[in-house]
Amino acid sequence: MNGTQWLVFILIIQVIHFLGTWKLYVKAGRKAWEAAIPVYNAIVLMQIINRPKWWVILLFIPIINLLMFPVIWVETIRSFGKNTLLDTWLVLLTFGFYTYYINYALDVKYIEDRSLQPKTVAGEWVSSIVFAVVAATIVHTYFIQPYVIPTSSLEKTLLVGDFLFVSKFHYGARLPMTVVSAPMVHDSLPIVNTKSYLADVEKETYKTSWKNKLRLPYLRLPGFKKVNKNDIVVFSWPADTVYQFFKKAKGVIKPIDKKSNYVKRNVGSPGDSLSVINGDVYINSEKLILNDRAKPEFHHIITTKNDMDNSVIKLVGGMDTYSGAVLKIPNQTLEKENATELIRRLSLEPLKKDSLYSYYTGIINDRKVVDYLQAANVKNMALFNITVDEAKKLNGQGEIVSVERFSEKNADSRVFPQDKNLTGTIDNFGPIYIPEAGKTIDLTIETLPYYKKVIRDYENHTLSVSGNQILIDGKPSKTYTFQQNYYWMMGDNRHRSEDSRVWGYVPEDHIVGTPIFIWFSVDNFTEGISNWKVRWDRVFTTVNGEGEPISYFKYFLIALVGYFVFDFVRKKRKKKA
Repeated sequence: MNGTQWLVFILIIQVIHFLGTWKLYVKAGRKAWEAAIPVYNAIVLMQIINRPKWWVILLFIPIINLLMFPVIWVETIRSFGKNTLLDTWLVLLTFGFYTYYINYALDVKYIEDRSLQPKTVAGEWVSSIVFAVVAATIVHTYFIQPYVIPTSSLEKTLLVGDFLFVSKFHYGARLPMTVVSAPMVHDSLPIVNTKSYLADVEKETYKTSWKNKLRLPYLRLPGFKKVNKNDIVVFSWPADTVYQFFKKAKGVIKPIDKKSNYVKRNVGSPGDSLSVINGDVYINSEKLILNDRAKPEFHHIITTKNDMDNSVIKLVGGMDTYSGAVLKIPNQTLEKENATELIRRLSLEPLKKDSLYSYYTGIINDRKVVDYLQAANVKNMALFNITVDEAKKLNGQGEIVSVERFSEKNADSRVFPQDKNLTGTIDNFGPIYIPEAGKTIDLTIETLPYYKKVIRDYENHTLSVSGNQILIDGKPSKTYTFQQNYYWMMGDNRHRSEDSRVWGYVPEDHIVGTPIFIWFSVDNFTEGISNWKVRWDRVFTTVNGEGEPISYFKYFLIALVGYFVFDFVRKKRKKKA
């Protein structure tokens, strides 16, 4: 909805409220017109139902208001003596319209000094749970959100099985855009596995469906810092079209705030010119210096004197670092007809070459293909995923003869912007310009692939090409001015991360927050809870900052014990007194 549509919608709600409650306002000693004035009518209603005036604020906070409206309906009818379980269910199931029946058909009496205490244990539990949910939803939506690391894309800095608290107030909380949704869950409801929000996700009807007209425009509360380079950022995955993870289904269009959350490191900011050269990021032609907690990992070719065995793998870091065997193909075989094309179709990545062989990483399962290419496994060479510092320490140790950093150089169709004329690899591409709000660029047929998603999907213009002419909203365009800022997010684990190198820019309206604290951490996270092993050295550690992370868990335990001792002594003294 645009501003005018929301204003009309709010006025309709006010009319509905006035027609359903004006007689009740009069019976409570107020004037009928007081039920018609927006905001003021809510303040008066709080006085009528004997609830604090600050509750009015909760009625205007997206998501929170969905929890508060039913509470207000119930409180209103109870203020006029309708206390039975049947009355409660009727007002809830009719979405508040039961008040019309009370307003016009019944001669009810206002109870000015009604007790606000629940009359049953069940009622007390319900009240406590409702307001606990309201408080938790406020915190979850606008301040702090729990998050767990499911993949190794930021390995060494954040590990699989780290449970985080993500701050939304650092960059300013993004207000919910999908206003009709369940509290404290993301895109799906647990157990039933259905979407948790009211929106049409079908591509054919997404733009015209009335459900999608209910969304609020993008709005972010003020924060106290900007998204800086090197920040670890949680954001809504721009390319998310999965209906449910780990299940095959047709793609869907999701509202921005209901897209799956990803966590990566921001390496490119609005206005930057960014290149990736041999896996390293360059900003405006200068190599990006990462902070000391960042430990990027790259593929390395490790060669040993004799056949590689478990002792070598253990020395390197175990099977978690192993990234694949190496194939060798005689150079003369590559001169055969179709050999080069066959290697391309098999997605074999060239590693290096000597006078006799060309070396590749990849797998060939077909025996006929193996025979045709005369391919063979190299038993004293393999690919490992390690940091540059780890590689330096390994060189010359034990059976290891050499450790060479590997950089993909063969054009890869997966790499942004997935255009045959603008090819690159995850280790080598660019330079590209990262869009900045308010900046204007020259737009050509050649550069359009970099910006078509920005123009069409993120900034909601129609885009078409007629010959050599670019049409935006039906008008010929040789330039384009960006409406918002964009960022370039990458994983530290360079060869085990799907990030901006694949799906491109992250719009500012997709930014969620930044991780600030690891409150729990387990090894073997993906192997079931019975196999979990707590990483005590990571519990209660901060995510950002300089130097090695320090666990504050023991200080927390000392403070907790201290509190219980203090509380015990205080109660004992009070009892004696």
